[in-house]
Amino acid sequence: MEEITYSEAVLQEYKVGMGSFAVNMPDIASAYNAFTEACFEEGKLSQKEKQLIALAISVRTHDEYCIVYHTNGCLDAGCTEEEMMEAIGVAAALGGGSAMSQGAIIWQNALEDFTKTVQ
Repeated sequence: MEEITYSEAVLQEYKVGMGSFAVNMPDIASAYNAFTEACFEEGKLSQKEKQLIALAISVRTHDEYCIVYHTNGCLDAGCTEEEMMEAIGVAAALGGGSAMSQGAIIWQNALEDFTKTVQ
């Protein structure tokens, strides 16, 4: 059995939880999924820009699941490490030390897990 990273485990846990929610509350889950998909469609802002915004908000709100999820989303959208760090810096400017620690630690761990590099 292949060992998975912490970030992969977080994403799997999220998928299982959302799957369970969808079984029990299908109308709400469907509406939520449609809403979030629409929010992340290409528009005046690119998907890359939207993922950077989502990462920054996740850091600011201390949402570990979303930090991991949107780090992966940023990578999928072609964001560079520097762009993600700049977005985290903006979140830290608004959220102070707690946002900086969330961004510097959880994001860094997720980045390492998804890119298999150590900084």
